[in-house]
Amino acid sequence: MTVEPVFAHTPIEKGMYESFYLRAVSPQEPVGVWLRYTVHKRPDRPPQGSLWCTVFDARLGAPFMHKHTTPELAVPAGGWIQIGPNVEAAGALAGVTGGEQSSGGEQSSGSQQGSGSQQGSGSEQSSGSQQGSGDEQDSDGGGVEQKDAVAGRASDGGRLGPTAADGRCGPARWSLLISGAEPELRHLKQSWLYRAPLPRTKLTSPAPAASFDGTIDLPDRTIELRGWRGMVGHNWGAEHAERWIWLHGIDFAEDGAAWLDVALGRVLIAGRLTPWMASGAISLDGRRLRLGGLGARGVRVAESAARCSLTLPGEGGLLVEAHVDNPPGAAAGWRYADPGRHGDGSKSDVPAGEPSAGSVPAERAGEHDVVNCSVASLSLNVRPRGGAARTLHTAHGAAYELGMRERDHGVPLAPFGDG
Repeated sequence: MTVEPVFAHTPIEKGMYESFYLRAVSPQEPVGVWLRYTVHKRPDRPPQGSLWCTVFDARLGAPFMHKHTTPELAVPAGGWIQIGPNVEAAGALAGVTGGEQSSGGEQSSGSQQGSGSQQGSGSEQSSGSQQGSGDEQDSDGGGVEQKDAVAGRASDGGRLGPTAADGRCGPARWSLLISGAEPELRHLKQSWLYRAPLPRTKLTSPAPAASFDGTIDLPDRTIELRGWRGMVGHNWGAEHAERWIWLHGIDFAEDGAAWLDVALGRVLIAGRLTPWMASGAISLDGRRLRLGGLGARGVRVAESAARCSLTLPGEGGLLVEAHVDNPPGAAAGWRYADPGRHGDGSKSDVPAGEPSAGSVPAERAGEHDVVNCSVASLSLNVRPRGGAARTLHTAHGAAYELGMRERDHGVPLAPFGDG
């Protein structure tokens, strides 16, 4: 996996974001983890690093969510990103001894989500509550804990690299080993697109299919990962797409080695929205087939925060139909900001005539609500040209994310903001 962190080389006058992330899902139960190591940099400001820990359990409802933000940010030797101080944990990154740290700014706030978070609230809070229910080992009954998340804990921080991830984020702690032989997926087929102004978001999956072993400690339980399937991803840019979908599927009942990794977006050009553009791949029987791409015709999308249906054209006349559904009440919600904007509404990019245009005040023009569920069900109908159709299904092995302007999607937002 050849991965180059972008934040370390970004000029001070530029705004940007970067995200390294992983997801892993239990093979037996609707339990999944979504860990992000992110950078958020406003123009003319030093970057801020954040750890995001989200644990989904469809049996319990709303996911556990916590975020820790700090100006301590580095590219460690042998790894991709280090946020906060070194975290000594079993299974830590082999050979990682630290790196050159970027200069810091004011520390932003993070908090934990509880059942009382407000739908549509975009304000950052310096304290919050944690979701603490569960029936796995070491349960102490859960409950609600208040915490000053601006100061955090002295040891909060984490690292991610090609073979391991560790971290401590408030009451959550994890140490994971990553394995897998699947080569990197570069969603944009043409290499020059990674240097071009558009699309403004670039993405790759250093490991589109991977296995995870280790532990995640939560306030009320310890989750053991033994051969959990998932992926490792990487994206960066100055602005998010006007609207986007990311879909990843793994652990299919009919083909345990198959996977799907596709991103779709609509962008603004001269004040008008483009049609949906898709890019990604599906792997079947050990063969990787590209989906979408520049000039691809026949992309069809019907999306909401709870479910999505896609028609994706692929190479050689391949056609993939995907239907994804989130378990009720199991999705996570956040509000993202475009760091390339100052958030003053001076560059409102909501296109006239769009349904969302009237519902987004000018001061929120650089913001999107994001809903993610990493224990979604997914059905695929794969139809090669001239061949027999195949159906694949995973009961909870999909991750579905929708970035949107709407505020009436019905998913409670985390009480912490972006950046």
